[in-house]
Amino acid sequence: MATNPDTIEEILSNAGDTLELTARKMFGEYGIYLEGKMVALVCEDTLFVKALPVVDELLGPHEQRPPYVGAKPHSVVPKAFMAQEGRLAGLLRGIWKVLPDPKPKTPRAPKGRAARRA
Repeated sequence: MATNPDTIEEILSNAGDTLELTARKMFGEYGIYLEGKMVALVCEDTLFVKALPVVDELLGPHEQRPPYVGAKPHSVVPKAFMAQEGRLAGLLRGIWKVLPDPKPKTPRAPKGRAARRA
């Protein structure tokens, strides 16, 4: 079951306007990015964040489970937590601070005839 786009809109609006958040569709589900870093996943209408000490501090006791088959357990962000003003933004900022910067993309080799001749 893929995530409903309305769920993404709800999550982005609950995070507030102060964050530079974007959502990218990935295999029927979504990745949530803050200033270029992936800070969350939305799978089957559920918000998942990486299991990190900062998440434990900000969420308190919470459920952990894999967002998809074969994934490591992630922290599930409860809807009640997201509904409290400023809490989701604080959580995503806290995650953003501890995650490493994304690696620069390596240029891809050209495709087609020109690539074969070189």
